[in-house]
Amino acid sequence: MSRMFPNGTGPAADPAGSHFERRIRSFQPRRSRVTAGQADALRRKWPSWGLDVDGQRAVDPAALFGGLPVVLEIGFGMGEATAQMAAADPGTGILAVDVHTPGQGNLIRLAERNGLSNIRVANGDAIILLREMLPAASLDGLRVYFPDPWPKTRHHKRRLIQPEFLDLAADRLRPGAVLHCATDWEPYAEQMLELLTAHPGFENTQEDGGYAPRPAYRPLTRFEGQGLDKGHAVHDVLFRRAPTPAPASTPPPTSAPRPTPAAQLPPGDAE
Repeated sequence: MSRMFPNGTGPAADPAGSHFERRIRSFQPRRSRVTAGQADALRRKWPSWGLDVDGQRAVDPAALFGGLPVVLEIGFGMGEATAQMAAADPGTGILAVDVHTPGQGNLIRLAERNGLSNIRVANGDAIILLREMLPAASLDGLRVYFPDPWPKTRHHKRRLIQPEFLDLAADRLRPGAVLHCATDWEPYAEQMLELLTAHPGFENTQEDGGYAPRPAYRPLTRFEGQGLDKGHAVHDVLFRRAPTPAPASTPPPTSAPRPTPAAQLPPGDAE
């Protein structure tokens, strides 16, 4: 890919390089051909709409969108659903992160075609983006739609939704912001619900403590439609970032008794 996009004219092949430890990855890099249209969109728009996740600089999400509230979307496939959500809510910026170059190019092309100025595309590892580049309480939402379920038991440690990820997400979300996950893999849905219910930084938006109906703002994706055709049940998990507890008040220090002026002391007690 470096030969395709030299000198920063497109997404870097490995933006974080060897600067960070190789953690257990929750994604598999997908290699497929970048079309001429996708490559053209990336070359023209990447300098203004793209962001390489190098972990070497801090990023103010609101500044990327002229002060709009910002939702981070982790994994967006070919970007059709992301573009639909951006079009339906122009007052919210969507920072969409993925490692799939054809999808990055397709999303940028869709944004340009539909005149969407509230999309930015991040290239690289979402964990490095969250951990190293985004400030605390800087996000107004976090979306994780149909992450890799890693169905084999020995691969469960690779799933994205883990306690450590939720700790990081809780720190980066503003109080009241919503973490929205969706999956068609029942055991993964159960894990998501269990972990989020147990986490002190989140509150279920559902009074019954269960799954949520699909919100109108989340489009029915092609991938989801294929799963439904196969009889898969799709579960949405929506949890709100709990308010940050106020620091415990410290009682005022006890005032030391004021010394009695010498003039008021009984005779013989003054020095």
